[in-house]
Amino acid sequence: MRPLGLAAPLLRGEASRRRAGGWLFAFLLSLVAPTAWAAHAYAQFGDIKYPKGFTHFEWVNPNAPKGGAISLVPGTKITNIDKLNPFTLKGTAPPGIGLVFETLLTPSLDEPATFYGLLAEDVEVASDKQSVTFRLNPAARFHNGKPVMAEDVKYSFDKLLDKGAAPFYRVYLADVKRAVVTGPRTIRFDVAHFTAEMPMVIGGLAVFSRDYGAGKPFDQVIMDTPIGSGPYKIASVGRDVTYQRDPNYWAQDLPVRRGMNNFDRITYKIYLDQTTQTEAFKAGEFDYIRNFIAREWARVYTGKKFDSGELVKAELPMKNAGNFQAYWINIRREKFKDVRVRQALALAMDFEWINRRLMYSAYQRCTSWFNGSDMEASGLPGADELKLLEPLRKQLSPQVFNEPAPLPPTTDAPHSLRENLRKARDLLAEAGWTYRDGALRNGKGEPFTLEYLGAAEGGQNLLTPWFQALARLGIQAEHRRADFALIQKRLDVFDFDLFTINLPGNESPGAELVDRFGSKAADTEGSSNLIGIKDPAVEKLAEAVAKATTRPELIASTRALDRVLRHGHYVVPQWYSQTYRIAYRGGKFEQPSVMPLYYQAEDWVISTWWAKR
Repeated sequence: MRPLGLAAPLLRGEASRRRAGGWLFAFLLSLVAPTAWAAHAYAQFGDIKYPKGFTHFEWVNPNAPKGGAISLVPGTKITNIDKLNPFTLKGTAPPGIGLVFETLLTPSLDEPATFYGLLAEDVEVASDKQSVTFRLNPAARFHNGKPVMAEDVKYSFDKLLDKGAAPFYRVYLADVKRAVVTGPRTIRFDVAHFTAEMPMVIGGLAVFSRDYGAGKPFDQVIMDTPIGSGPYKIASVGRDVTYQRDPNYWAQDLPVRRGMNNFDRITYKIYLDQTTQTEAFKAGEFDYIRNFIAREWARVYTGKKFDSGELVKAELPMKNAGNFQAYWINIRREKFKDVRVRQALALAMDFEWINRRLMYSAYQRCTSWFNGSDMEASGLPGADELKLLEPLRKQLSPQVFNEPAPLPPTTDAPHSLRENLRKARDLLAEAGWTYRDGALRNGKGEPFTLEYLGAAEGGQNLLTPWFQALARLGIQAEHRRADFALIQKRLDVFDFDLFTINLPGNESPGAELVDRFGSKAADTEGSSNLIGIKDPAVEKLAEAVAKATTRPELIASTRALDRVLRHGHYVVPQWYSQTYRIAYRGGKFEQPSVMPLYYQAEDWVISTWWAKR
C-alpha cells in the first residue's frame, strides 16, 4: 500500500533523518561540553567527520555542471495546491517548497546526527547550557537581495511560535524561551531545559525574511511569494509547480553546498490518480518517480523502454533505520480505548499471506517503532531500561516488566489465522464485545463498526483480506475514500477511526516524539499525536529520549519507549522496505560516484544529480 503523506511542518534536512511526512517530522544535533563550545558543526553523539575548512561532502561531485531540468512527481499524494505558506496548518503547500528556504545548520547525509553551518557560520553552546548562540554568515542573502540578519531569524522564530502557525512548532520548541538579538548577525536562544538535540532543533528551522507577510496575521499569509535564501525561487504555480535556480545563490560555493542544486529548473507534476501518473511517466511526461507498490513495480515497470535503457529502474540501498508504517488507531473513540480490542484488530491481519500473495514478498513486517536499529526493544528490559521504567512502575502494566516486548501476530506455522481469530474473539469477549444478532455488539447492543480513512484510489486489495477476517469476528469494516485535502482536514481534528501513517526511519529521534506522544498534543488540533495517547509514562519516556546526552542514553530511552508503546498496542503494524525503488529517464542524468548513507531518495536526486551533456 502506498503510504499517504501528511502535510508536515517544514524543517530543512528532515529527509536525512525521518522527519513528518507526512509529516512530520526534525533536524537535531548536539555535542555537550562542560565549557562554552563553538564550532563550524555540531554532532549529537560522537565525532564530526568533516573538519573546519573542508571543501565538500564526499557524496557529491564538486565539479558537477549547472544547467538542465528535471521533472518528477511528489512522493506523497497531492490533489491541489492552495497556499504558498508551508508553516500554517490549513491548506496544501507546493511539494518541494523547502528548496526556497535555508536553515542555520544543515545535515550531512553520511553521518546520522551531525549538522554543519549554513546560514550560521558558527554555533556556540553556553557553559551553563542555558543558551545557544548562532553567528550568521555575512554573505547570506535573501532572494530580494537583502542580507540575512539576526532580526530575520528572530522574526522567523517568533512567527513559528505565533498562533497562526501550525501548532507543531509550539510543542516542538516548547523548551526554547526566547530569541534574543545580540548583534546585527548574532542571535541567542535561551532555553528552559537544555537537551543534547537542542542546537539542531533550533538550527533546523527554516529562516525567512522580515518582509515575508509583514503586517499580516501569519495564518493570512497564504499566496504571498515566500522570501527565503534557498537555492531556488518559485517560477510558476498552477496544477504543477516549477522552481528556478537562483543564479545569485549566495551559498553555492560553500563546502556544504558545493556540487549540489545543479538543475536550473525543477518541476513537480501533479496527477490525480495512480494509473495516469504511471502511464505519464512511461510516455515521457516527467523524468523521475519513486514506486511504493510492489505489484506495480514487478508487473507495470517493464517493457521495451526498460529493456532498451530509455527508462531505468533501480533499487537503492540505504542505512536509514527502517520506516515504521502502520494502521494508527484513534483511541479517542470509545470502542478503541480497551487495549484488548486493539490487540484483536491486529490478530485479524494476515501479513504473511498479504506479503506473499499480493506484494511479491517485497516487504518486511514492522516489529518496532524503531525498525532495524539498535533502538528496537527485544526480550525483557535490561538494566539500562529499568532505570527509566522502575520509577514509572505504578503507571505501567506488569507485562512491561515480566513479558518480552511483543511482536506482531504471525500466521507462519505452527501459527495460523484461524488460531489468531480465536484469540481475537476471546479478547473481544473479555472487553465486553460478543457476537449476537448478526454482529459483534457491546453491552448496549451497539454493533462494532470500523472506518478506514484512505485515499480515493488504490490500496483496497490489501485491505480486503483484513476486512474479511474482521467480518468473521462480526466487525463491519468500511474503506472511506477521500481526496488528500479532505483527509488532511479530518486528521487535523482527529475525526477518524484508522489511518495509515508512514514514519521514515530516524537515526536520532528526539523532540518530535513529544509532539507525537505528548498529552498536551493529544488535545491540540493539527498535532502529530493522531492516536490520542495521554499516558504520563509514555510522555516521560518520550521526554527522556529528547533529553539524552549520550548514544547509550538514547538507546536505553528509545528501547524503553518502544517497549511501552508496543505493550499498548496502539497500532496495527504493517510493513517496510530496506531499499528505495526508483525509476528515471535513462541517458539524461548523471549522479555522484559515492552514495550517501542516510537519505531520502527524492532529496538525493534533486540535490546531487546533474543533467548529462
